[in-house]
Amino acid sequence: MSLADIEEQFDVKRRTAMRMRDAIMRNFPQAEEVASGERTKRWRIPPGVVNSLVNFTADELADLNSAIKLLRKQNRKDQAANLEALETKLRSLLKPETARRVEPDIEALMEAEGIAARPGPRPRIKITVVDELRRAIKGCNRIEIQYRRRKDGKVNKRVLNPYGFLHGHRHYLVAWHEHKKQSMFLTFALPSIESVKVLDEMYERDPDFSLDDYASRSFGLFQEEPFDVVWKFTPEAASTAREFIFHPNQSLEEQPDGSLIVNFRAGSNMEMAWHLYSWGDQVEVIKPKELNSMVKKHRVSWGVLP
Repeated sequence: MSLADIEEQFDVKRRTAMRMRDAIMRNFPQAEEVASGERTKRWRIPPGVVNSLVNFTADELADLNSAIKLLRKQNRKDQAANLEALETKLRSLLKPETARRVEPDIEALMEAEGIAARPGPRPRIKITVVDELRRAIKGCNRIEIQYRRRKDGKVNKRVLNPYGFLHGHRHYLVAWHEHKKQSMFLTFALPSIESVKVLDEMYERDPDFSLDDYASRSFGLFQEEPFDVVWKFTPEAASTAREFIFHPNQSLEEQPDGSLIVNFRAGSNMEMAWHLYSWGDQVEVIKPKELNSMVKKHRVSWGVLP
């Protein structure tokens, strides 16, 4: 940069620009004057000098590695690959002596995390499907998918405007589905998408659509009309229940006998019933009545969740 560049960039006078240049020269002795063939003098900091100022802790790198393993565990290989590439770039910026110092700490933190050993089922998702979906979302391209229906296994063609992903026990694409009977936002299970064709047609995103708002309508991933939910946890289970965020918009009411009432508004009776089953007879559904009927006959004496 020249002194004129500094004056313009930082809106300062010539004398201030000279002091700023001198401060840089003191703190970066590697800075050098550039022979540009012009009468105006210019200075630069050689490439790679600023990189030495960047440093990362073992905790930060271990957390990034944990995120990679968690994504792989959830079969989200595309995002895991992106983070692995980022991790490689960050490690390359570490000085050799720093890398040797933090490596044992990273190993210890990863061993304590235990993500790689965590069991449990996960959905199978074609990596090529996710790659094409992400490309379409970034480019606002319409897509044509071959979608396998779960109830009968029949594969149908769907033309969609893709908006984003919802991740849970199953992973879903959220997309605008145009239909002659009713057009609406719908979710499509990623494992059921057999193939994706990115079309040359563009679509304009609805500025009023929010993926967070769409997700908060439901307790899980199934989209139903939201309703008022009231659960009452026994005094024995209350302390454990306080550790859960059942819904982003929940409110808690402490009761004189030590029990806890949880209130929120969301849809998906079935997903709520699946979750409530794990609490056994330590929770009572006060609202809605339909959900109460679904879980009442399945309440068992599990005791309090660990």
